[in-house]
Amino acid sequence: MSDPRDLSPAMVFDALKRQDVLLIDVREPAEFANLRIHGALLHPLSTFEPRAIPANPDRRIVFQCGSGKRSRMALDRFMAETGAEAAHMAGGIGAWKSAGLPCVSINPATGEVEDHGRY
Repeated sequence: MSDPRDLSPAMVFDALKRQDVLLIDVREPAEFANLRIHGALLHPLSTFEPRAIPANPDRRIVFQCGSGKRSRMALDRFMAETGAEAAHMAGGIGAWKSAGLPCVSINPATGEVEDHGRY
């Protein structure tokens, strides 16, 4: 990955384990309810307000979506409006799942929440 703001799922996973990042999911509430990453905060792109993102100088802001497109849009807007540095997870939660990383999902057959491991 040539852009240092494009982080791989493995990089984000390791940073979450170290508590070095604040993961912001910019998907819509129904998407977030069905599948999410532990610790991610929901700030949908449809109602995105960059200045509402909680600032913490000790944790880098990382945006995440389904495929990487919306998170990149959120990243660009966040940086333009706040002047703060941030990053996004390239490939989104699709790449995260493909990498076999832990997530929380709803079983479509039972409606039960399934916790597929923590970081």
